[in-house]
Amino acid sequence: MGNFLRSAQPNEAIRLIITTFVGLVFGFFLGKSVPTVSRTKINFSASILPPIDFTYIEDKYSGPKTQALLNAWSTLHGRRAGYPWAQKFSNDIKVLYIENKYRSKPVIFMQTWVPTNPRGAERLPPDIVVSESDFYLHRLWGQPDEDLTSRPKYLLTFTVGYEQKYNIDACVKKFSENFTIMLFHYDGRASEWDEFEWSKRAIHVSAPKQTKWWYAKRFLHPDIVAPYEYIFIWDEDLGVEHFDAEEYLELVRKHGLDISQPGLEPNIGLTWQMTERRADSEVHKVTEEKPGWCSDPLLPPCAAFIEIMAPVFSRNAWRCVWHMIQNDLVHGWGLDFALRKCVETPHEKIGVIDSEWIVHQSVPSLGNQGQHIEGKAPWEGVRERCRSEWMIFQDRMADAEIAYYASLGIRYNATFRWMENRK
Repeated sequence: MGNFLRSAQPNEAIRLIITTFVGLVFGFFLGKSVPTVSRTKINFSASILPPIDFTYIEDKYSGPKTQALLNAWSTLHGRRAGYPWAQKFSNDIKVLYIENKYRSKPVIFMQTWVPTNPRGAERLPPDIVVSESDFYLHRLWGQPDEDLTSRPKYLLTFTVGYEQKYNIDACVKKFSENFTIMLFHYDGRASEWDEFEWSKRAIHVSAPKQTKWWYAKRFLHPDIVAPYEYIFIWDEDLGVEHFDAEEYLELVRKHGLDISQPGLEPNIGLTWQMTERRADSEVHKVTEEKPGWCSDPLLPPCAAFIEIMAPVFSRNAWRCVWHMIQNDLVHGWGLDFALRKCVETPHEKIGVIDSEWIVHQSVPSLGNQGQHIEGKAPWEGVRERCRSEWMIFQDRMADAEIAYYASLGIRYNATFRWMENRK
């Protein structure tokens, strides 16, 4: 019995040694199978290293080769001289280096950062960024590059109610296929226009009881209408019997106008002398108004002035005007006096085309979309809101100018407040 116990003790010791050795070997190989991850961030000066559009690089060589490349990049910050290839790299590159024993080669991930891209798109390579769009209609089948048989050069928009459909039909027929047609429906009846063939290829947007400037601010962003050389933003109650759109634009180019409108046939609805059609000229840019109405002969409403009823904007002018439209001031009153801010030498770049003229029919359709308040007719409440918005807008513009020049250390007198001087 004693001999048996003495022989068992060495066997137990050997078993313990073998088990420990196997555990160590297993743990070693298990640890080696887990990826080793290191993260390096390299900052380069923007003035030395412009943007890069790399997003993924896989090294062709072994781990040591890759690590050597990373080490070279890491030391580049202090040794830019003599590395002309460094011009290819971003001022902020994030590198993720992964080495895995189960892979034959390591991987490097690089994150793009391009400060010159549009805001929010800095992480994208520049060649994939599309910052502008259009209203061209595309098919649901076929090849994308075969969708468009033509690309309209101009944009025509109307803010409409269904009751004015025949007048809008007459207007649209004055515009060629060079125009994209867009209707903003303030009465919710956008689906009832299909009796007109042109309506089937038009863009329809509907929101109840909204004005054209509300629509313009939200749907005519400059980057969306960028393909169009000229943008027409017109009311629905215009007579166009004596108007030809292509001839109109020829005169706009001839006289170098960035902001314009057709002349208005003189009638009881005429508000400003500037917009009255002159029978003896192609275009006019200045006029005479009632005494005291113009603080300067080259300022509105004697010059650098059109109405907001039927304006036509060049692409560049609209980019400025869109930013001036206020989100909460939906009627646009007062804009006509401020349009001059958006062009150089406005008394030369803003004008009225006389030889292509229209008639303002003065149909108060949108005005009747108001409400009866305190015994007033709907149109009276709308008109009061229009005048109130005019005062608010000109105050904002004047305050903004004063604040801007004050920031430059310049004392500046506020813009002439036309409404205050008409009281």
